[in-house]
Amino acid sequence: MSPTLPVPSTLPRPWLKHYEPGVPHDFTPSNLTLPQLLERAAQTYPDRTALAFLGANTSYRELWQDAQKFALALQKMGVEPGDRVSVMLPNCPQFVTAFFGTLLAGAVVVNTSPLYVADELEYQLKDSGSETLILLDTFYPRYAQIQGRVPVRRVIVTGIQDALPFPKNLLYPIKARREGTWVEVPDSARLLQYTDLLKFQPPTPAPAPRRPGDLALLQYTGGTTGVPKGAMLSHRNLIANAEQGRVWMTDLKDGQEVTLAAIPFFHVYGMTVAMNLSILIGATMALIPNARDIGMVLDQIEASRATLFPGVPTLYNAINNHPDTPKHDLTSIRACISGSAPLLLETARKFREITGGANLVEGYGLTEASPITHTNPIFGRQEEGSIGLPMPGVDAIVVGEDGEIVDTGEVGELWVAGPNIMLGYWQRPEATEKTMRELHGLTWLLTGDMATVDGDGYFRIVDRKKDLIIAGGHNVYPREVDEVLNAHPAVLEAAAVGLPDEYRGETVHAVVHLKPGASATEAEIIAFCRQHLSAYKAPRSVEFRNEELPKTAAMKILRRQLAEEAREARAGQPSA
Repeated sequence: MSPTLPVPSTLPRPWLKHYEPGVPHDFTPSNLTLPQLLERAAQTYPDRTALAFLGANTSYRELWQDAQKFALALQKMGVEPGDRVSVMLPNCPQFVTAFFGTLLAGAVVVNTSPLYVADELEYQLKDSGSETLILLDTFYPRYAQIQGRVPVRRVIVTGIQDALPFPKNLLYPIKARREGTWVEVPDSARLLQYTDLLKFQPPTPAPAPRRPGDLALLQYTGGTTGVPKGAMLSHRNLIANAEQGRVWMTDLKDGQEVTLAAIPFFHVYGMTVAMNLSILIGATMALIPNARDIGMVLDQIEASRATLFPGVPTLYNAINNHPDTPKHDLTSIRACISGSAPLLLETARKFREITGGANLVEGYGLTEASPITHTNPIFGRQEEGSIGLPMPGVDAIVVGEDGEIVDTGEVGELWVAGPNIMLGYWQRPEATEKTMRELHGLTWLLTGDMATVDGDGYFRIVDRKKDLIIAGGHNVYPREVDEVLNAHPAVLEAAAVGLPDEYRGETVHAVVHLKPGASATEAEIIAFCRQHLSAYKAPRSVEFRNEELPKTAAMKILRRQLAEEAREARAGQPSA
């Protein structure tokens, strides 16, 4: 199914009147491919640092040359246009080189999470048909478990040390061995070393022309709503979303910004906002290989004087509560768009406070939309608890069970259309047909999220359609309960889930992780919630955990896993 390009629409767009000055009401993506985006940056900002990684700096000229070398190496080893190449790397220079080099060779990137266990890796390699895999040496043992069962013919191995300056490149293996994180990769002719591929390659790959509408990326959904599916994203989809972000952030200074690239590039949000948008504006990317290392994140914000900080709520919340945060100067940060999960009001308020007023606004998107569809104005009217307004070029409607657009303020499913909407799901026409619909002359993506829209065009996500808790016939949206739980002064993070109940059908259960040194009882948490919620919405039970709640690679809390674990724990209890 082809993505929708901007066309005249009779649908109302009340949000346009709330666009900030300078944000266009009409939007058409440029006719670029992703390699052309990098080539243009190298021509415009050849000597500007593109990648800053633990003391090693790579200019845009050097990055473009490395991408060309990598593309030629792939072509020499038999990679052809349309072939899938899986990239299993954290945020490091090799990721950016491999990503653009693969596309320059005419192949398709398959973003592969470094958090995958062997079974998950096997599924994705088989489903995508990837014959080439680029991975960090640390992840090699997981591939070794499945190598005889997947279609991979070429494995390219690299390590963090390959991107470090002297003498850090020599000291890193010693440090890793001392910490027990070093992995010995076998010396095999079947394994190719990343550094060897770039050593002697002249930067002139054979032309592999791609068109903007051609497939560029298979981005697998997180699997929190069933079996992971590969969203097919074209060059145009990804370029459009980066350009939509650019026109939305009206105060960006081309060639002057520094992006704190902590959100993983292998996640679609990090790839678009931290990587592609940075290249679009010639920004320096300060790369963070492990966003869970909050100490490193704080150090890099201060050292790089980062101005842009795309992230996720759990990352901002972790910074808010880290004991070393007061020791760091975070005032360089001007703008942050929070994505991937709902931004709780308390998280946003505290982050603005510790950064001296950084504009942290909530946005919304999903893998199938490359990913951003909505965000609050950076400097204009911001609605707390709202995902904001549709981005330029995006249409959005709220649709009821009967397939009709609901009235203002009523709850329905959010549908979106625009040039950033995927081509469909890889080799899953039935899933594509269920997720994409034609209406009013546009191709719509059915998000699966329940939402409302007010008369000014500000949208609010009520909750995931599948996360809805029906307690005693009442609809309870977990996000609303999450807001209250996380406002409790002793709570570090929390999530509400539904558990089976013989009398009420379902009942609300809270899973809570307290702040270090804080204390609270089940009765206190429930009483606090009852002060701020109707009785049927308040938790009936509370489970305390001593460790952080389980999350996806993009640091989104795994509500489904929490619910399953709570059900199993309850089933194992002896009867009263």
